[in-house]
Amino acid sequence: MSIDHPAPLFAPFTLRSVTLRNRIGVSPMCQYSSVDGFATDWHLVHLGSRAVGGAGLVFAEATAVTADGRISPADLGIWADAHVDQLARCAQFIARQGAAPGIQLAHAGRKASTAPPWQGGHPLGVEQGGWRPVVAASALAFGDGYPVPDALTLSGIHGVIGAFRSAAQRALDAGFHVVELHAAHGYLLHQFLSPLSNHRDDAYGGTLENRTRLTREVVAAVRDVWPDHLPLFVRISATDWMHGGWDADQSVELARMLAPLGVDLIDCSSGGIVPGARVPVAPGYQVEFARRIRREAAIATAAIGLITVPQQADTIVREESADMVLLARQELRDPYFPLHAAQALGATGPWPVQYLRAAP
Repeated sequence: MSIDHPAPLFAPFTLRSVTLRNRIGVSPMCQYSSVDGFATDWHLVHLGSRAVGGAGLVFAEATAVTADGRISPADLGIWADAHVDQLARCAQFIARQGAAPGIQLAHAGRKASTAPPWQGGHPLGVEQGGWRPVVAASALAFGDGYPVPDALTLSGIHGVIGAFRSAAQRALDAGFHVVELHAAHGYLLHQFLSPLSNHRDDAYGGTLENRTRLTREVVAAVRDVWPDHLPLFVRISATDWMHGGWDADQSVELARMLAPLGVDLIDCSSGGIVPGARVPVAPGYQVEFARRIRREAAIATAAIGLITVPQQADTIVREESADMVLLARQELRDPYFPLHAAQALGATGPWPVQYLRAAP
């Protein structure tokens, strides 16, 4: 159904009981600024400034559901009840600015225990503040210099499912309105989805049905505690950009599986499962995945990836390629992108009353 709005990017968007004030979301972006998983003043200011800047949805970064599921020792965490209060501080501030607070729940799998990007992003040994073991679908290292992970046992798989479930309950306790499950970029759930990283011969490997099993079981466990009136997103890598890997056809099938389980939107990214993939990076290079999944799986989608100008973002929504856009680096460059985009598109921007004297 087409959107009856002069600037569709600024049309409200309702999922279950949550109505976003516009179709712009701030993508989850790791800040590598936590201590023992706790949110800090950096997270409050980083996330809060994007809410002040007019986004409809503001996601906290990939937040680890277990301590050994962190990408780095400085990752945000939600594996303990003690993490809730500081996360709640962020969620409450975002909501007070008129944006919906969201949080992405994640487990890094075999890509865990690495240094922050500005320290090289390389794997960290125990003596460097990292940890062992790291775990994965199969005992296959991510790349040269990375540790060989332990293949998760059935007991370990059940532990991961339980960790996601507990994390979703904590996200609810913290006051988030949207939860997203991270099944992209080569992290644990993606490691089970992709034939390149999943060489299992049990109920969690081989066929598409088996490789999607963990993601489906995590979704079901999260939906068991995440209320019916709140939306649930899943981020996927729609393709591995590698022959023999996960691809768009399988992504459509996965989306069809997830919708009946209570997933409301597929956040369409790509890549990350193996180093060296040839990715055709260009403005809007992942939009086609969002468009195809939306059309063929009959589920809402978000487009991401090199969406940098207002007219481009508005066209994506206007042409129904996606229901919303999630911006990452553009929001780092310009936390007030939604306000500037509204001006460029002739829409009314959600200026904070404290800033109205500067509004155009």
